[in-house]
Amino acid sequence: MNTEDIINNHYSNYDEDVRFNKDKAHRIEFLTTIKYIDKYLKPGDRILEIGAGTGAYTIHYAKQGYEVDAIELVKSNLDILNAKATPDMKINSNQGNALNLEIYTDNTFEITLVLGPLYHLFTMEDRQKAISEAIRVTKPNGMIYIAYLTNDSIIANYYLRKGNIFELPESVKDKSYRLIDSPEEVFTGFHIDEFEQLVNLPSLEKVGDVAADGISYLLREYVDALSEDGFKIWLDYHFATCENRDLQGYSSHMLYICKKKD
Repeated sequence: MNTEDIINNHYSNYDEDVRFNKDKAHRIEFLTTIKYIDKYLKPGDRILEIGAGTGAYTIHYAKQGYEVDAIELVKSNLDILNAKATPDMKINSNQGNALNLEIYTDNTFEITLVLGPLYHLFTMEDRQKAISEAIRVTKPNGMIYIAYLTNDSIIANYYLRKGNIFELPESVKDKSYRLIDSPEEVFTGFHIDEFEQLVNLPSLEKVGDVAADGISYLLREYVDALSEDGFKIWLDYHFATCENRDLQGYSSHMLYICKKKD
């Protein structure tokens, strides 16, 4: 089974459309991401979402009147996105791959979102290609947002919390605990410094990095048990600390924010 088949098989058995609404802990990732997109978003900006899933961000910004292009690998996800779109929304959706954005010309978008593809790219060549394509289609001085999973959050959440500790991969033998990059694992993660080396490119200027859900997913039983007022306090704490490097390594989702140099 090739990589695309593995990814399609995974999402055919997983309801991606409810992910951000499962509980309070999942909601934090969405709220944090839009907070940082809104920080740099300007009226009239054209947005591209690469790996749009079922369209959480695409629909959110289309509702605000932005023109959004969405490209998604998994047809079932794209079908859900299209079903949620209304005639008044300016959404251009296509099935496609983050590695090949040839349907878009150079320097087209002010905001480019890469909020999923790096979860499923297992070779350095593919990662570099996805990032280079995102850079190519972004306008000079445009913003690029790249999400990735952290290596240790996968160990904590999948291998410890879900009772799979005896299934840790071969890397435990040399004590590196670096998860293997294999399509059969469906997801892959990075150490923060490792990811920043990947995006340390002459054409990019780092703006910041953010722990999109911080330690909230790891502590989700406690977060979900909060009242709405308690959740607001926790969310304030999260926003105040999500750029703190001390807490970022166990965040399930990291958000790297950069600008394409003029």
